[in-house]
Amino acid sequence: MILRCLQLSAFLVLHFIASSYVDALYPSSSDVTDLNEANFDRLVTQSDHIWVVEFYAPWCGHCQQFVSEYSKCATALKGIIKVGAVNADEHKSLAGRFGVRGFPTVKIFGTNKQKPEDYSGSRTAQGLVDAAISAAKDKATAQLGGKRSSDSKTKGNKEDIIELTDSNFDSTVLDSEDMWLVEFYAPWCGHCKNLAPHWAQAATELKGKVKLGALDATENSRKAGEYGVQGYPTIKYFPPGKKDKSSAEEYTGGRTGSDIVNWALEKLAENVPAPEIKQIVNNGILKEACEEHPLCVVSVLPHILDCQSGCRNSYIKILTSLGDKFKKKMWGWVWTEAGVYPELEQMLEIGGFGYPAMAVLNAKKMKYSILRGSFSYDGINEFLRDLSFGRGSTAPVKGAALPKIESVDPWDGKDGELPVDEDIDLSDVDLDDLPKDEL
Repeated sequence: MILRCLQLSAFLVLHFIASSYVDALYPSSSDVTDLNEANFDRLVTQSDHIWVVEFYAPWCGHCQQFVSEYSKCATALKGIIKVGAVNADEHKSLAGRFGVRGFPTVKIFGTNKQKPEDYSGSRTAQGLVDAAISAAKDKATAQLGGKRSSDSKTKGNKEDIIELTDSNFDSTVLDSEDMWLVEFYAPWCGHCKNLAPHWAQAATELKGKVKLGALDATENSRKAGEYGVQGYPTIKYFPPGKKDKSSAEEYTGGRTGSDIVNWALEKLAENVPAPEIKQIVNNGILKEACEEHPLCVVSVLPHILDCQSGCRNSYIKILTSLGDKFKKKMWGWVWTEAGVYPELEQMLEIGGFGYPAMAVLNAKKMKYSILRGSFSYDGINEFLRDLSFGRGSTAPVKGAALPKIESVDPWDGKDGELPVDEDIDLSDVDLDDLPKDEL
């Protein structure tokens, strides 16, 4: 009997310990603060601190998987921003007060503690840290009397989102040459509603570059099933060019408008071909290269008589290699022959050091930077690398505008030839009639 009592007591103790461990996903040694109905207002809503708060349920599989990343976030933000967690299964009134409908739900208590912002980014420590720092920046800006950074962001137009269905999906997405991001959503899904303004913002900012679509998976279950959609929202990436069902890839970025835009532009840059190194033969080529790209790389190569076809092609080959290396920057690349467009050379103060020469122009800011080193792969690479990191000296463009240039014939790819001197027949000229000073 005594032995049975001891066994029963041990079982009850172990059961109590196990139950306590299950109920509290974050141990007391964790950097995640345990929040409850008794301490929530005192620590969170009545404090001056920014708080990142997770509402979880101990039985929730997604919450259990989230523990590791959320703990990393708390450790990274220690001493900077407060991180806490609420067992919403035990403190239902807190969850109801802040409109929690699913687990895990993360809210950021920033400037307005009574209206926290829903976190809709990736469930990674880095994503959480970035969102928390952004909230702190917004609060600091507001306290300076300025506007929140989010207020200055591009407002999205939901009309820029393309509505997709089972019937138009293949013809609209798969049969197009464009790059696509497609959201599979459910109208009742809270996370989908949180994503909606960010999706619209991204669709507006990416218009003309990447297409964003949305498919109601509850009404168009066939396509959702084909792509293995099991939760909402699910975002799929379809690369540019020819596509089929197997082309779809998982979107791995964050859930804010800027996250989506940055991720899409990175993917777009990975798929773009190397830029063509175009010869400037008219005003249109110069304007396209410089006004429709962040920067344009302008090279002035020696005259064909000073550097024949083999020499010129070797320079163009260097430019082509570097264009491929820096293709993600989406710069414009152009070249011209020395002396063809003196107004362009004068504007960029290029050519004073001899030829070949190079300048990089920012047409929006009307500033340029000149290559001072050697016109070689290594010399140009170092020059462009410094510019891509924001280093290097710049100067304002003279006249603050691109020059209007005349059209010329493109190079035919051949060697240059000296003009042929005409033979002059002097047989009919009577030298005796010429003045003596001309003899």
